[in-house]
Amino acid sequence: MKNFLNELILRYPILDFNRDGILNAFDLLKTCYENNHKLLIAGNGGSYADAQHITGELMKNFVIKRKIPENLANDLKNIAPVIGEELAKKLERPLTTIPLGSFNALNTAYLNDTGTAIFAQSLYGLGREGDILLAISTSGNSKNILETVILAKAMNIKTIALTGKTGGKLKDLADVLINVQEVETFKIQELHLPVYHCLCLMLEEYFFAGG
Repeated sequence: MKNFLNELILRYPILDFNRDGILNAFDLLKTCYENNHKLLIAGNGGSYADAQHITGELMKNFVIKRKIPENLANDLKNIAPVIGEELAKKLERPLTTIPLGSFNALNTAYLNDTGTAIFAQSLYGLGREGDILLAISTSGNSKNILETVILAKAMNIKTIALTGKTGGKLKDLADVLINVQEVETFKIQELHLPVYHCLCLMLEEYFFAGG
């Protein structure tokens, strides 16, 4: 796993500051997935796009082919020999990830009726003890992200914060902090991407390198 992290820091030396945070985040995520739990992600704007991006890397193959278990493949073939066999070849094993805020009907109804805590509401409905919340905020001070982290703590859900240099208010709330050492939003976001790509590579290597 450390090979990916060493390569990341070689390419982005500024991220050496975040070495321990990345390793600690990996350990939390590894334990989460080992115990059949899930990752939930909250972020606004570009950080919401990052949440969608991370989901795409974890819910299907990133760089390693992820064949489904043989027993599932056989069950599919037994149910429908032709279609089942084709489906067995197409499916890839996921690491279950949900970008909070992806439910447009819920979001618009909630915004209209109640307020802006749409991420917290989704976490309350979907989150369970043993899951992980990844909270992405370049400032570390986004109110709806803070609300979601506070709820996660009340639900005994571990939290990882991906922020800018100061960490903002998230610094004192999250279980793991990855505060990349930039202060301008676009520069922070430019460093968030290689950080979460590294985590996705590490997780995929750990869970799927054996085929």
